[in-house]
Amino acid sequence: MSQGQAGQQGAKGGRPDTDAPLDAIWSPSPNQSARRDGLRPSMVVLHYTAMQGAEAALARLCDPAAEVSAHYLIGRDGRLWQMVPESQRAWHAGAGEWRGQGDINSRSIGIELDNTGGHPFSEPQMAVLDVLLAQILRRWSIFPEAVIGHSDMAPGRKCDPGPRFDWARLAGLGLARAVPAVSGSSLQEPGAELENLFCRYARDLGYTAPVDMATLLAVLRLRYRPWARGPLVAEDLIPLAQSDLWL
Repeated sequence: MSQGQAGQQGAKGGRPDTDAPLDAIWSPSPNQSARRDGLRPSMVVLHYTAMQGAEAALARLCDPAAEVSAHYLIGRDGRLWQMVPESQRAWHAGAGEWRGQGDINSRSIGIELDNTGGHPFSEPQMAVLDVLLAQILRRWSIFPEAVIGHSDMAPGRKCDPGPRFDWARLAGLGLARAVPAVSGSSLQEPGAELENLFCRYARDLGYTAPVDMATLLAVLRLRYRPWARGPLVAEDLIPLAQSDLWL
């Protein structure tokens, strides 16, 4: 499948054809190493490049002096580059933690999206991401809940893929965590402080990095309620619901 075909499919609103191969442009980066301790990919981390154009991002991701890379880069026009084999450790995540585990680079596949962080992600780009993600998840038996943003595992340090990224689209395709339809009040417990519940539920989802309450609230809102402002409210609990056991 070409990137153009993926874009046309996405524009029609249909589900992507995840069985057709994507035509990735091979552009090897020297910034890679073996995964440590025999680890294999168990998660996917999404980034935005915060650069003016895919070519500039590609040059940096392949520059040995930069010491950064990713497995894939998707341009705004839907072009797809692969820089590191999925079996290898790309240098994209840096310091951080998810579900109590560090060395995210050894546990993940990193995908860079050509975006400055200040504008919507294009349809051709998202259409290719849909197919690529579906294939990666199937290839490595990765659960949708393990598709996260850079900000999720490095709260306070990173903010990509940012408030303009369409997480709901991925969730609707089974490519990211879906938010249950519940009310904030149904998640509250008699006598429990709202802040304590929020921190506990966030930790249950995987947000285990040691950060203060303000940072934790900011990163959860960045992904689930980017329009929200002000102090913690009951509605901030809604995206954290995981099962009927909580209701």
